[in-house]
Amino acid sequence: MQPMKPMQPMDPMPTTPAWWPGDLGTPHTTGGQDGFKYAVFAEKRRVAVSRNGRVSVYDSGDHRISGVSQDQGGTARFSSQDGTVDLIELPAA
Repeated sequence: MQPMKPMQPMDPMPTTPAWWPGDLGTPHTTGGQDGFKYAVFAEKRRVAVSRNGRVSVYDSGDHRISGVSQDQGGTARFSSQDGTVDLIELPAA
């Protein structure tokens, strides 16, 4: 019986480029489904949203975003310390 050969180092996992504007930095959280993606930048008070490849950035103001839900009509709602806030309530940044 021969001794086991040493394990080879793993190759780094491939990364996908960020879809949000680079000046926002690293998001606090991201997610999405069905052509809708979001990234929350808590420190900058911004939320980036991509719908079918079109990116928009919103000012989250005093909302501390902690979650998101999306209905079948495509309306996004974010959970914050003050309850639920619809995406359409956030001003464009």
